[in-house]
Order: sequence, then structure tokens, then C-alpha cells
Amino acid sequence: MSNVIVPSSPEDRKKILDALVEISNSLTRIEAERDLIKDILTTVEDKFELPKKYTRKLAKIYHKQNFTEVQQEQDDVETLYESVAK
Repeated sequence: MSNVIVPSSPEDRKKILDALVEISNSLTRIEAERDLIKDILTTVEDKFELPKKYTRKLAKIYHKQNFTEVQQEQDDVETLYESVAK
């Protein structure tokens, strides 16, 4: 026995299909943006010899505008590491 209830109304099924199309279109845009980010990372790496992982981290910090928070977290990690690993 299935827990899925298939709408009997053609209008409801059309609305569901429209939602699926909209989600698919959104996912396509997301994929395109990810490809663009990869291309930008590659360009920066090639032009400036800056590894992608650093450019990606810088971009995330810039986007979130949370440099102080990231800096504090790094300080905390360093303190913990020094107290545990030494």
C-alpha cells in the first residue's frame, strides 16, 4: 500500500508539473553559476598563481562579510591545537 496520493484534478496535476519545471529551471541556473565560479577560480589561479582553495575561501568571506568571525575562529582553533597537540 502506497502513501502517495495522486491528485485526480487535471488542474492540480498541471500545477505540480509547473512547479517541477520551475524547480528544474532553477537547478539549471544554479549549475550555470557553479560553472561560472569554477571558470573564475581557474582564471585567477592561472593569472595570479593563487590556488583555487584560497580564492574560494576569500570569496566566501567577502560574500558573507564575516572576516572578524573567521579570524576569531582560526585563533580559537590555534589555541585548541596548541593546548592539545603539544
